[in-house]
Amino acid sequence: MVKLSQNIEAAYEVEGTYGSPPGSNLYHLGLLDTFDPRQVERTITPVPSLGQSTDAHHALGPLGVTVPLKVACNGTGWKQLLGHAIGESIIDSYKHGNKLTTSVDSLAILAKETGGDYTLVTGVVPNEVTLTADYTTGGYITCEATCTGYFSLDEADANFDGFLGDDYSGVNWPAAPSADPLLPTDLSVTVGLTTGHANAGTDTKGLSIDGPAGSYVEVGEKYLTAYNAAGTLNTAFDGDGIMDLTSGSFDTITKVSDLIEADTGWGSAILGGGGAELSKNLLKGIYYTGADADDDETDGSQANIYTATDVDTEGMTTPFTNLKTVSLKIANNNTAISGKAEGDNGPDKWLLNNVIARGKADITLDITMTSENETYYDKYVNGTTIPLIRLDFGDTHGSIALTNGTITSFSRPLTPGSEIVDTMSIKFRGAGDYKNYSAYAISSNLTLTSS
Repeated sequence: MVKLSQNIEAAYEVEGTYGSPPGSNLYHLGLLDTFDPRQVERTITPVPSLGQSTDAHHALGPLGVTVPLKVACNGTGWKQLLGHAIGESIIDSYKHGNKLTTSVDSLAILAKETGGDYTLVTGVVPNEVTLTADYTTGGYITCEATCTGYFSLDEADANFDGFLGDDYSGVNWPAAPSADPLLPTDLSVTVGLTTGHANAGTDTKGLSIDGPAGSYVEVGEKYLTAYNAAGTLNTAFDGDGIMDLTSGSFDTITKVSDLIEADTGWGSAILGGGGAELSKNLLKGIYYTGADADDDETDGSQANIYTATDVDTEGMTTPFTNLKTVSLKIANNNTAISGKAEGDNGPDKWLLNNVIARGKADITLDITMTSENETYYDKYVNGTTIPLIRLDFGDTHGSIALTNGTITSFSRPLTPGSEIVDTMSIKFRGAGDYKNYSAYAISSNLTLTSS
């Protein structure tokens, strides 16, 4: 029988150890547009001789596995690709793609063909992930990922008892997502053009925090977390070191400040009369709060964290209007390290992606929209930043925050008889003044499936 691509579906499992899945749970990857679990290349060096053939021998090099993936945004697979590209963070016992990390997070992907043939790819690591919404067509929001893989193996019964040694023959195959994929209209893109006040460049509304010696706080899209000098959660901060900014207990500056002020060793104050501002609009980053140990937020040792607001100072409600396309790209620049890998039952393999090292991430937002005014052109020419941009998929699917964006390119071509379209490319760099604050160039409240 001729093999047909429409007979293929795929599932994933989160790996606790790179290249070695638990083999216990499967989650549906979603609607596949592009997928190749067998894209395996081996480098071959010909060894010439005086014989008739120029390749008398072949020196076999390492096996390199790459996994191209493109899925519609439904189910959980697209969140895993985005979240792993950002980097897993375990907060409050849940995994989140909360901020950029240095660790590598991987998936195992199992492809199933109607009739029973299976292909397992382990160590799937997103290197470049692009989320795309096109408002000019009738298509769904898509997530496209260029991934590397550890190894790919086929089995008729899903018991990969060869080199990988993983057995999925007794694991239930997951049902496909029942909900429709997200449409571009399910995505809102809002922008905070100023920092804390109607006048651009004037820091006014926000939150002041002072903590114990050596302490610091991290502000993400979902969590505000507090740490000791050793980098462990400071449990004197609201009892566990964690505030969920999406919770009704912490959703305004006033609520957050009052709770911090009541904590032992921590002090807080509201800046610029901004108590009613939503705490989720604080600029994402890492802030040093431990210059002294007197929890006095007025003595100059405190961290002042400002909110992003619209020009009317009423929070972040200004959308990018008349959008045509939105494309968010996370390029991790990962480095593959080749080496000998020991199989479950031998023999050893020489793998191109034996180890993966996470590189420095480039976060780019590309936008095209019908031109309305000079707001963004002026920012581009003047080199001023956009404090905060939020991509919001609604309460069910979460949101992504992009902090301190610089418009790196801008074009506005003029075509007779047509609308004028702005095309912008924006890069982000996070906020704060301590440690790796650029990790918050991007942060999200995407909850990820656990391993």
